[in-house]
Amino acid sequence: MLKLARYMKPFLGLIVAAVFFIFVQSMADLSLPDYMSYIVNIGIQQGGIENAVPEAIRESQMDRLILFVNKNDEDEVMKYYTFIDKSSTNYDKYVKKYPNLANEPIYVLENIDQAQIDKLNPIMGKALLALSGIEKMKEEAKGGQIDFNGKKIPANMDLYALFKNMPLEQRTQISQKMNEKFTALGDRMIVQAAASTVKAEYAALGMDTDRIQTLYIIRIGAIMLLIALISAASIVIVGFLAARTAAGLARDLRKNVFAKVESFSKNELDKFSTASLITRTTNDITQIQILIVIMIRMVFYAPILGVGGVLKALNKSTSMSWIIAVAVIALLALITTIFLVAVPKFKAIQKLIDRLNLVTRENLSGMMVIRAFNTQSFEEERFDKANQKLTKTNLFVNRVMVVMFPTMMLIMNGITLLIVWVGAHQIATSSMQVGDMMAFMQYAMQIIAAFLMMSFMFIMIPRASVAAQRIAEVLETNTEIADPKEPKEFSKALRGVVEFKNVSFKYQGAEENILKNISFKALPGQTTAIIGTTGSGKSTLANLIPRFYDVTEGEVLVGGIDVREVKQHDLRDKIGYVPQKSSLFSGTIESNLKYAKENASDEDMNKAAEIAQALEFIKDKQDGFTADISQGGTNVSGGQKQRLAIARALIKKPDIYVFDDSFSALDFKTDATLRKSLKKETESSTLLIVAQRVATIMNAEQIIVLDEGRIVGRGAHKELMKNCPTYQEIALSQLSKEELA
Repeated sequence: MLKLARYMKPFLGLIVAAVFFIFVQSMADLSLPDYMSYIVNIGIQQGGIENAVPEAIRESQMDRLILFVNKNDEDEVMKYYTFIDKSSTNYDKYVKKYPNLANEPIYVLENIDQAQIDKLNPIMGKALLALSGIEKMKEEAKGGQIDFNGKKIPANMDLYALFKNMPLEQRTQISQKMNEKFTALGDRMIVQAAASTVKAEYAALGMDTDRIQTLYIIRIGAIMLLIALISAASIVIVGFLAARTAAGLARDLRKNVFAKVESFSKNELDKFSTASLITRTTNDITQIQILIVIMIRMVFYAPILGVGGVLKALNKSTSMSWIIAVAVIALLALITTIFLVAVPKFKAIQKLIDRLNLVTRENLSGMMVIRAFNTQSFEEERFDKANQKLTKTNLFVNRVMVVMFPTMMLIMNGITLLIVWVGAHQIATSSMQVGDMMAFMQYAMQIIAAFLMMSFMFIMIPRASVAAQRIAEVLETNTEIADPKEPKEFSKALRGVVEFKNVSFKYQGAEENILKNISFKALPGQTTAIIGTTGSGKSTLANLIPRFYDVTEGEVLVGGIDVREVKQHDLRDKIGYVPQKSSLFSGTIESNLKYAKENASDEDMNKAAEIAQALEFIKDKQDGFTADISQGGTNVSGGQKQRLAIARALIKKPDIYVFDDSFSALDFKTDATLRKSLKKETESSTLLIVAQRVATIMNAEQIIVLDEGRIVGRGAHKELMKNCPTYQEIALSQLSKEELA
């Protein structure tokens, strides 16, 4: 994957933007359980009362409250409250909000920040708990007496007055004992326990406590809805950015792979099968594209969610942190097992796809041969074998994945059950709130979900890395045939002259040269023919001129310059090449002819088709030059295909024509007519013809006879018939002595 990292540079902006929105989404998702716990803890259990610091309190209740607060804390509390009675200037304003102000003066809390409220919460909360404790003692009195500080006293006695009249030392001692008991609950539990007393005080003031609860739930619900919308918007934006990045990267990789393959010489093409190159350009790049979408979506989101979930869960309850550890250990064990079992199969899958593509391609391209020899059953068996291997490997990987997800769900459900069981005990002992337990459960699920996403990544990355490696192999392949750093220009004086100087050539990995010490010169206005037995190196020699291969030894000169010293584009621009196996492209006859010269006129096309003896069958078609050509030219005959390929080369009007056995599919009459027309058209160009038929080259000014890679004869037809046994043998095997005379 790292080898392809440089192709991500154009998309860094999109990735950074995606990471930003992923962070926004993560923060939103992590905050939702907190707000849910607020609704449960504060909205439902505490009746919407957020703090143990009342916003208003009756004078009588404040006097009782202060009894359970030490002197320093009393001063701290009283400085934040303002005394309001009928003589106050803003009495009318407060009496509407607190109707009981008409009967009794009250204290109203000033506008203070959350930090000051957090400071007052434990002070006021403990005092309020003390008050509620005394009231509870009165309610639960038995026999009209209560146990107060170890003494039996009447339940109807004013306990607050009794407590106030106690010696300061004794009163302080009782307060400390109460505070120690309350402190063990923790600040949050103190606030929750005191909330009922605050709510009762609000009711005593004449406030609508149901409205307070409803407004709180609506407010927190609205915040949750807004956060959910932000999260949803972030998901959509991240999805768009991820898809844009992945599609763009896939586009660039396909473009680069295709361009690289186009630059390959035949040596490089021999290293990769056609089926493999197709798989690498399509399936492998698709694997990368899928991975990039998932990576952008998950590789940043999962760690943020996992780490954030752990921190948030610990904030809710450190005593249950061991549950998170159990979940993480179980998940790691599962992921590691799956990783070790499934990953080795991914490389095998890509190779099996290559094999399936190869078999399919061979069957489709060789369908006529298969039918001719009645080998359909054999080919079906061969395809089925490749298909079965791929299917079995895919099924193995899928079975592993099928096991993973139910196991993940089992772990998730087990952790949920464990949290409820442990949390219930802590709620029973007042060491945890119900909302906090529910939030802890959600954070645990988020942590497990993060690991689930990461496990999915661990499974996707190896498969995509195999695909990336295969793509990198193509992109990093060094082309043997490359343009020189300082290319030369062709000489006009030697225009069209082709010369071989002591040329030897062998294919990569071969032990012996296929061409040995070849030397000859082909001149403009002349036809140079190359003939020889099968495997003598005729086509190889022709392929050296447009530099499809580079010579092993010697030089191939065009226009007096070594073909390795000029740009490939400039060299091939001077050559009209017709290969041994004619290739047509899907489109029309016109588009195929204009492949050599885009701006060719109708006159040029008509003339080239006429010389190539193709005009007659073109006119016979209903659409003429706009008639469709199917992929590979399968809707025209072999002879028609060759004539169209020759016409395409003629439209180019190059300095050099190279015909590599390009007349083999033509009948003798068409062959003769075509060569006669060709001679007139190309009289100023150099003509090189590779042929099997002697009749095709009998009139050539120069005939090169090859045998086992060596030149064994050179000259005109009559001359070779006298002094070249190899040529005589080839000629007499095809024509009679009278025809050769």
